[in-house]
Amino acid sequence: MDCPEARTLLLDRRRGTLDAETRAAVDEHLAGCEACRAEDAADRELGNALEKRLPRPKAPEGLRKRAAAAFQAPPARLRRRWLSASSAVAALVGAAAALLVVFAWWRSRPPDTMVAEAVNDHLRVLYDSRPVEVEPGIHQVKPWFEGRLDFAPVVPFAGDDEFPLQGGAVAWFVDRKAATFVYKRRLHLVTLFVFRAEGLPWPDVTPESIGSAHGVARDMRGFHVLLWRGGDLGYALVSDVDPHDLALLGGKIAGGG
Repeated sequence: MDCPEARTLLLDRRRGTLDAETRAAVDEHLAGCEACRAEDAADRELGNALEKRLPRPKAPEGLRKRAAAAFQAPPARLRRRWLSASSAVAALVGAAAALLVVFAWWRSRPPDTMVAEAVNDHLRVLYDSRPVEVEPGIHQVKPWFEGRLDFAPVVPFAGDDEFPLQGGAVAWFVDRKAATFVYKRRLHLVTLFVFRAEGLPWPDVTPESIGSAHGVARDMRGFHVLLWRGGDLGYALVSDVDPHDLALLGGKIAGGG
């Protein structure tokens, strides 16, 4: 296993999602590679720092109290000798219903969750000593993702003089792997994350035009974020460039720009 392959698996290793054989191969590589050990340690510290700063939306107080009561009540009632089997089942049904309510609330959270994820993942790119694992252009970057992702990223824009493509890498977006394309606008880096769109808390708002697509624009912590969908894929474009420049690049990527 070489350094580029090992570094794409470091986050999986820390999250415990690797199979035993792959985990052993990564561990063996780390044991003999000081550079990758340093990369792993630096990204771990960055992840911890971002985790502390990442805004966490809270469930409404009433909802949390009802959910807590539903889960705490069954054990107390079960200790009573006169608890019938039917009431125990009813308690479990109530707890399950509370869980469904919490899950439904999670799915309906505002788009700030995805915006915060895009900003924090962009910061990882900025702070990484090697933000790209494969060099440009697009005909080298796109084939590189084969076997590293469970989908094929669709990015028709290969970069130009205004927005040269710097390269690509594999990252994570929320709970899934993402293809990362890094562009440049003068002295600014612009990061594009491409990921599977289903199951994420997409905003239910009036969309804005992003090229031929429709999405939303948000600002957070001095960064500008564009989110849109194209078929089964989701796109997050983030940078601190002028919003007009980011919209221009978004149009080039989404088509029609």
